[in-house]
Amino acid sequence: MKTNVLIATLLVAGALGTLGTAEAQVAGSTTVGISVTDLTQVAMGWSVKKTLLGKTVYNELGERIGNVADLIIAPDRNVSYLIVGAGGFIGIGRHDVAIPIAQIQDKGGRLVIPGATKGIVKAMPRFDYADDTARRAQFISSAEPDIAKAKAKIADLENKTAGSAADTKVKLDQQLVGLRRDLKALEERLAEVKHAGVIRWKEFEGDASVAMAHLRKWLE
Repeated sequence: MKTNVLIATLLVAGALGTLGTAEAQVAGSTTVGISVTDLTQVAMGWSVKKTLLGKTVYNELGERIGNVADLIIAPDRNVSYLIVGAGGFIGIGRHDVAIPIAQIQDKGGRLVIPGATKGIVKAMPRFDYADDTARRAQFISSAEPDIAKAKAKIADLENKTAGSAADTKVKLDQQLVGLRRDLKALEERLAEVKHAGVIRWKEFEGDASVAMAHLRKWLE
C-alpha cells in the first residue's frame, strides 16, 4: 500500500520524458528551519528509503530490469527520474540508467517499465553523477595527509623502540601494532573506494570514514 501511494505521488509530480533522452539532473535542496508541525508531518510521511530505494524493477513480461538506486530531483523540485541499477540484466556488469518517472508503472506493488527490453536498456546512456568523480577524488585526498602522518609516526616510534628500556618498549610496541593495523585498514578501504565504479564507491565511503577516524585517534 505504501509503495502504491508513493509511486502514485511520484507519477503526479514527475516530469515527462522518453527512455532515449534521460540525462543526469541536479538533486534538489533541503528545507532549513522547519516548524515542529512540519517536522511531525515529515516523520509520519512516506519514506523513499524504506518503500522505494532498492526495489526491483521489471518489464511487463516479468523480466527483471534492475533495482532502484536513487531518485533525481530536477531544479523545479519535481521528481524527474528513477535511477535504475541494471547490473546483470544486460550482461556487462552494473549499468545505471535514468528512467523518467512518467514511464514507471505500479502493478500490484511491482514497479514495471512497459516495453523495456535488454536491447533498449543496453542502448541507453550510462547514468553518472556530474560531480561524483570530483567528490571521490576529494574524499581520497582528504585521507592522504593522515596516511603520511601515520607513516612518519610509525618511523619515529620504531626509532624510539630501538633504544628504549624494556617497559617503555612494550608500550611503544603496542602503539606500533595499533597504528599499523589502522593504517592498513584505511589503505584497504581507500583501495576499495578507488577501484569501485563511479556510482558504487559510496558503498565503501562509510567504512573508509570509520577507518580514517580510528587512525586519526593515534595522531591526536
